[in-house]
Amino acid sequence: MTSIIKVNTIQDAGGNALLTSNGSGTITTNNIGGQNTPAFFASLSSNQSIAHNTTTKIQFNSELYDVGSCYDNSSNYRWTPGFVGKVFIGYQLHSGNHTDYGYSYIYKNGTKIQQSVFYTGVDVDVTMLGFATDVTDADDYYEIFWKQTKGSSANIQGNTDREKTFFYGYKIIE
Repeated sequence: MTSIIKVNTIQDAGGNALLTSNGSGTITTNNIGGQNTPAFFASLSSNQSIAHNTTTKIQFNSELYDVGSCYDNSSNYRWTPGFVGKVFIGYQLHSGNHTDYGYSYIYKNGTKIQQSVFYTGVDVDVTMLGFATDVTDADDYYEIFWKQTKGSSANIQGNTDREKTFFYGYKIIE
C-alpha cells in the first residue's frame, strides 16, 4: 500500500515556513540546516605584476558569483562576510617562470592569519594553494597577498577561464 501526502508548505510551531513547493516539483528550504551564504568566487582577469620582495594584495577583479554582495571586486578586493559565525576562505595563485621563494597569505582585517611558502631554485611555473577557516564578526574582512624573491618583478597570472588564479569563501553551516 502506498501513502501520499500533498502539501505546499511545511511550517514549524511558530508558523514559519520550513519547506515550500511551487507545485511543479521545485522545493525551497528555509533555515533547515542553514545556508552556505554569503559565498563568492572571484578571479584575476589579467596578469598582475608583483615587485621583488614586496608583499602585494592580489586584485581579484572578476566575479563568477557573489551571493550576498559581500565581495568588492573594484577597489579593495576583499571579502566582508557581514555576519557572526564561521567561514571558509581559499585561494589559488599561479606564477610563471619563477626561480626563488614565494609567499602567499590570507589576511584578516590587515593581519596575516595563513601563509603558504614555496622554493623552486629553477625556472618553473608555480601554483600555490591556501585555505583557512575562521570565526568572523559583522565587520571582519579577508584579502589575499603575495610576496616573491625572484630578484625582479614576477607576474601572478590571470585569465578569463578562472583556472589559474582565484579567491573564494563561504559561510560554514553550524
